[in-house]
Amino acid sequence: MPVEFFGKITTEEISVDKRVIFAVGVVVAASIFFMLIGKKPDNSIQAAQNPVDQQARELYQQAVKLKERKPVEARQLYREILEKHPDVDNIAEVQRELHQLNMELILSNRPVEGKTIIHDVAPGDTLGKIAKKYGVTVGFIKRSNGFKSDVIRVGQKVRIWQGDFNVFVDKSQNILLLRDGKEVVKIYSVATGENNSTPVGEFTITSRLVDPVWFNRGVVVPPESPQNELGTRWLGFDIPGYGIHGTVKPETVGAQVTAGCVRMRNEDVEVLYDFLPMGAKVTIVN
Repeated sequence: MPVEFFGKITTEEISVDKRVIFAVGVVVAASIFFMLIGKKPDNSIQAAQNPVDQQARELYQQAVKLKERKPVEARQLYREILEKHPDVDNIAEVQRELHQLNMELILSNRPVEGKTIIHDVAPGDTLGKIAKKYGVTVGFIKRSNGFKSDVIRVGQKVRIWQGDFNVFVDKSQNILLLRDGKEVVKIYSVATGENNSTPVGEFTITSRLVDPVWFNRGVVVPPESPQNELGTRWLGFDIPGYGIHGTVKPETVGAQVTAGCVRMRNEDVEVLYDFLPMGAKVTIVN
């Protein structure tokens, strides 16, 4: 059944993300080019004749040197390359290294000014209570602190990343941007709806399920079934029947083939699941 939804998206937000999407498009085009000619791009930005490209090369070299000692400063240099020099030879490598650095910063024990705080575990604390207090998920706390179980002890220090994680989906390129506020953390390839059936607008995550049961036209498909097309995670929208989920068909990711949901590889949606709490925002555009 077709779904009608009218969401509001600000012009400013679209313009910001379209600049990011343009850079992603350049990355994709470059990757395809190198695949076709059978060569891989160099691991460093090549010196060019004009001063602009030379500046990008210098920024990249600085970022690489700072990556281990001063990752926050390195991250800013990578961002500057993407924003000001999106057509440099090694833009795909810059994008990949920035995303890797973003995830390392968020999921490491490094203090980041203005983003991280330390919670001292008090009597009666549980990971669930701490997660609720700070508006994050238990899975996110466990990932970012390296916890293997839900057991914590009084006096233990728990690092909390204070962010505003949300996603932005561009159906025209089948990509999903994981963002902290408006800053892009990482970009994932996704599958969207066949015949443009994925609804456009602003949504909210209202349900979260691990190993979801799939109710397919009156048939109950259990999580362990190879016919369960929801994969290992479900993030449901505030519009019945639509959400972000995993897949048993990873080869379909990157195409418009779903019944309307946003489909991800299981390993990707499992990470996203830990980043997005109840109430997280999802924006989808054509």
